[in-house]
Amino acid sequence: MPEANAGELERFTDQPTVLLTTYRRDGTPVGTPVSIAVEGDHAFIRTYDRAWKAKRMRNNPDVEVAPSTRGGKPTGPAVPAQARLLEGEEAEHAAELLARKNRILQGVLVPFYHRVRGYRTLHYELTGR
Repeated sequence: MPEANAGELERFTDQPTVLLTTYRRDGTPVGTPVSIAVEGDHAFIRTYDRAWKAKRMRNNPDVEVAPSTRGGKPTGPAVPAQARLLEGEEAEHAAELLARKNRILQGVLVPFYHRVRGYRTLHYELTGR
């Protein structure tokens, strides 16, 4: 996998959805469309505690991010990145950025859905590798 410049994540600033590729223990890639918010050379995503992608990122923080349609069809080349689970104020900051970028989906609907289903919302920081 080619090395990425940390600033490559900035190209996703105006991208509402990206294809996040995580890896199973056997190395099999799994792509999932996710909302993204970018601040400088860092990007932020959210998921919930019981999602398979959360388990895969816990086991292997190496991911790839590619621009995509809302349905997850890639529309450009992928960038390698490193995922880091955020806690406390960092997670709150990521939540604010996601909500600011997409007020209805990320500001209202996703948090409401997670609460109703009893999920713990997880926020991740993505940085270039």
